[in-house]
Amino acid sequence: MQNQQRIKDAGDKYGKENLVVVLGSSDAEGAEIYAETVANGDPTFAGPLAGVQLGLAVYDIFEDEIRNEADETAWEENISMMEMVLDTDGLCAAVKSMREEFSQFSI
Repeated sequence: MQNQQRIKDAGDKYGKENLVVVLGSSDAEGAEIYAETVANGDPTFAGPLAGVQLGLAVYDIFEDEIRNEADETAWEENISMMEMVLDTDGLCAAVKSMREEFSQFSI
């Protein structure tokens, strides 16, 4: 709930068009819910983004748009192990589907 409020506040402060949400979930279902929340509003209607359609650009950390911008050394030290054990294609597909359906912005 605190993260939802932080995202809402950042959108108000910096402009929704200037924000990119990068997710690092371990399961596709969770990633899809998080992506929907920042793009279309909290589907559980439990947090500050309930009914708030921010339309934010949202990506999974494994998507090429994010991966290609990452420092290679930092990626190897912090993320590469997870890349080997997670269903990265499923994560990316889940977030991409929500972005394509609900996001008003992209990078």
